[in-house]
Amino acid sequence: MDILKILKYLNKKQWMYVGLAIVFIVLLVYLDLKLPDYMSAITTLVETEGSTMPQILEQGAYMLLCALGSMIASIIVGWFAAQVAAGLSRTLREKVYNKTMDFSLAEINRFSSSSLINRTTNDITQIQNLVSMGLQAIIKAPILAIWAILKISGKSWQWTTATLVAVIILVVMLTLTLIFAVPRFSRIQKLTDNLNRVTREQLTGIRVVRVFNGEKYQEDKFTNANEDLTVNNLVANRIMAIMSPTMTLINSGLTLAVYWIGAVMINTAAVDMKLGIFSDMVVFSNYAMQVIMAFMMLNMIFILLPRASVSAKRVNEVLDVDISVKDGAGSNPSEKGTLEFKNVSFHYPDGRDDTLKNISFRAEKGTTTAFIGSTGSGKSTLLSLIPRLFDCTKGEILVDGVNVKDYTLKELRNKIGYISQKATLFSGTVTSNVSYGDSGKDPVSHDDVVNAIDISQSADFVNEMDGTYDARIAQGGTNVSGGQKQRLTIARAIARKPEMLIFDDSFSALDYKTDKALRTALDEKQKDVTKIIVGQRIGTIRHADQIVVLDHGEAVGIGTHDELMQNCPVYQEIANSQLSKEELANA
Repeated sequence: MDILKILKYLNKKQWMYVGLAIVFIVLLVYLDLKLPDYMSAITTLVETEGSTMPQILEQGAYMLLCALGSMIASIIVGWFAAQVAAGLSRTLREKVYNKTMDFSLAEINRFSSSSLINRTTNDITQIQNLVSMGLQAIIKAPILAIWAILKISGKSWQWTTATLVAVIILVVMLTLTLIFAVPRFSRIQKLTDNLNRVTREQLTGIRVVRVFNGEKYQEDKFTNANEDLTVNNLVANRIMAIMSPTMTLINSGLTLAVYWIGAVMINTAAVDMKLGIFSDMVVFSNYAMQVIMAFMMLNMIFILLPRASVSAKRVNEVLDVDISVKDGAGSNPSEKGTLEFKNVSFHYPDGRDDTLKNISFRAEKGTTTAFIGSTGSGKSTLLSLIPRLFDCTKGEILVDGVNVKDYTLKELRNKIGYISQKATLFSGTVTSNVSYGDSGKDPVSHDDVVNAIDISQSADFVNEMDGTYDARIAQGGTNVSGGQKQRLTIARAIARKPEMLIFDDSFSALDYKTDKALRTALDEKQKDVTKIIVGQRIGTIRHADQIVVLDHGEAVGIGTHDELMQNCPVYQEIANSQLSKEELANA
């Protein structure tokens, strides 16, 4: 069972707390079940001639001590349960988060971001609630039920039969609840995932939603997701709501049955036996209530268990997943700044056909290699294989003459400055964003930040910002333009002082003047850095040392601009669609 698998993440201290909680639960049950004995003694004393008030007060004092002891034991059990539940949830959150950070894009795409966020928060909270409340109820309920039944056994077969009937009705009610409510609770987490996904999609795409007047469409989408979750919750909770009045009815009915049967027995008994039967009736009614109370606690568990079980399964799915991209043993390369693809092919985990097919090329240190091709030709996919965001399915990728799979991930990525297609900034300052990460070298200094911002052509707008290098950057970089955001991400890669800079269509938001100035600065100030560029514009890549033309995942041409204009029809078509004959002639 998934809940039981989760328990393996409890540490020794938490297991010790569980053991101590069991000890105090046993003490708690003992004290609760001792109370009716003193009540019976008081009842007997009151009805017996010659009894004195001190004798009655003595039994009352014992009852008071039992009640106080029960309260203290209950508080201690609650404290232990809270410690175990909070500690377990902390451990699970840490493990799920760390496991997620180790995921390749294949695993991220498999679960989706909204689902992973939900598993790290809502799902673990459901498990925490079950452990916190269930540790008390699951252990206490059977102990209380069995002990109470042993106490009442042999008192009277009539009273025992009445209690047995009440228990049977309770079991039937609990069984029906499990049959009809559990499937509903099982769906809640999936529907919560869907609601989170719709909400997150709407918030991240708010600009598009507003520009295209899509508010009504998004509202309907959210309403449908919200309605599905609400209806499912209502049905499940209405079923569970039946249990509370049913329990009350059974509780009250059993009390009435015990006293009615007791009244009949007292009425028909001999005079000298009436007091004993009355005393037994008082004790029996209290013990019978304890039996019903035990089942009421089990009912609470049945409310929590279905959702927690689904949540545990979802958390275990994350923790048990086999990560596709793993650390290599580490390597000591003899080259520096080189990149080579040898017959590389790749297809996505859920794809039928190869996205890349038999790609081969070599980039020397300090050179610029560019990739161009139509949308969907595999350019960005190819670049993602270098830092091992995915692993190629066939062939080899060599960095500094060593297969990328032989490096540790940190070692490999420390050699690379990667600028993704989607510019991403984090909440903080200009400096914290440019100096972001760990390059395995000395920390990025202020001079490094200034130099990187200068090369990336960001100095003009950074110096105009309030606070300059300490200017605030909002989450996602929403307080800077697309071009400014893109230049800052380029600066972040440069500041790492990598052997290789990878630009995944990272000049698309720049005007031609800034584009040219940035490439000129890179050529002048980053001469020893190997540059790998994906571009859509001929003007961005035409001066590269070699250009790889991709078409439907295949390299249909490799060479300089002039060579490709002579022998590559695909490149010629792209060039002619972007540049005039005069511009091509003056290239």
